[in-house]
Amino acid sequence: MTPTRLTLALTATTVMLATNLYAATTAHADDPSVPPGTEATAAAPVELDANDPDLKLPEGATLAEPKVLDIKQVVEDQSGDERREDTNADVKFALQAEVLFGKDSARLGAQAKARIVAIAAEIKTQNATTIRVFGFTDNLGSSAHGDVLSRQRANAVHGILESELNDPGITFEVRGYGEQYPIADNSTEAGRKKNRRVEISFPRGDA
Repeated sequence: MTPTRLTLALTATTVMLATNLYAATTAHADDPSVPPGTEATAAAPVELDANDPDLKLPEGATLAEPKVLDIKQVVEDQSGDERREDTNADVKFALQAEVLFGKDSARLGAQAKARIVAIAAEIKTQNATTIRVFGFTDNLGSSAHGDVLSRQRANAVHGILESELNDPGITFEVRGYGEQYPIADNSTEAGRKKNRRVEISFPRGDA
């Protein structure tokens, strides 16, 4: 190959490589799987001056005592019928009333009992000795009726838990709050459905 042809071949190859590199870079920047602002960059990291006075505590100052933040994790099933909340200290299950009871009823069906038995197993795993069972309703109907119905439903759930756990060392706190403490908007049926619930909560153990 003559020197002229060799030079042209190398030039063409260089142009192709440069084009491919530019195309690859552009494709990466536009890649929807990469969140904006997290694209790779060739820029050097910001340098910090270890002697900068703004990075030092003022004379005589001390750091606050370390504190563990109470992180809450909330898991709700796709239908929204059941929700579990976990914090550093407690576990709470919120079961919608429609899953447990018929309309305006405090009688538990077989499927509802099975779900409560599963929660009892979790209580055993956590070695909990204090259990709260709280009933709630929406704001339809009279407040007095909601108070009574929510307490009756809490009592029904408590009865299954007490029978399943069968431990005289466990203390139960059972209350019916009626329409108090809504967790959703009572102006919509979807919100009212969330508010009609029974909550079972207990301290987290070392398990």
